[in-house]
Amino acid sequence: MSDAQERKPTPAMSNQSGTQAVDRAARLLSEVVHSADPMTFTGLSAATGLAKSTTSRLLLALERNGLVRRDDHGRFLPGEMFVSFAWRGGAEAGLVAVAQPFLERLGKATGETINLGVASGGLVEQIAQVDSTFLIGGTNWVGMSVPLHCSALGKVLLAYGAAQLSGLLPGGQLERRTDKTITSEAALRTELATVRTRGYAVTDEELEPGLIAVATPVRGYDGAVVAALSVSGPTTRMNRDGLPAMAGYCAEEAAALSAVLGYRQRGARQHRKAG
Repeated sequence: MSDAQERKPTPAMSNQSGTQAVDRAARLLSEVVHSADPMTFTGLSAATGLAKSTTSRLLLALERNGLVRRDDHGRFLPGEMFVSFAWRGGAEAGLVAVAQPFLERLGKATGETINLGVASGGLVEQIAQVDSTFLIGGTNWVGMSVPLHCSALGKVLLAYGAAQLSGLLPGGQLERRTDKTITSEAALRTELATVRTRGYAVTDEELEPGLIAVATPVRGYDGAVVAALSVSGPTTRMNRDGLPAMAGYCAEEAAALSAVLGYRQRGARQHRKAG
């Protein structure tokens, strides 16, 4: 028997090597999942005691299979597979965590205030925000709730059935927040039909004077709208002529976020990942 034949791996040796690789990958994954903050490559190598070459190879495999992902600084976070699974259980915190890179990218593209909102108790609760890059920006809306009928986020949630219209005043009227607020239920339903047709909602000084916004739907793995993503700013910078372009940016990131949450639109191209 030749030396080459003697050194040929046996099935038992191959199984042992495969098990060792799985164990090492599991150690890396455990560090990423249980860390309170995103982890660096160097930090993961040190925490697991693995050689950098091994760490690099295993992280690439984990990233390729959606088990880890990188943020804008190259640090490692739990991947799409974890987020998709968590979202099926309705984990709002998981939605905020995975949405942040998409909000940040949308903020860089537009320079305006970016918000993520969900339906809560007949209102829109704003659960995440990226601030405008301009000195004259907007309010910190996180944790605040606003009416559905006069916010772009709320109109999206109403239009796609993620929220139900409530808060009607006597005579079937809606609360007036400004002179431009839609207060008629019939007029609002017409507006919601327009939202579904064009794919995005607009609010132009309907919530407060001087504030304009567009919003698009975010879908979960089953196709249902679970949140809305918006771009907002002062009317001195944003106007109706530029809203379709803003809506296009917003729709692209909302679609990419939806894909991470497990939604796959039939016939659609694969959207790029954030990070």
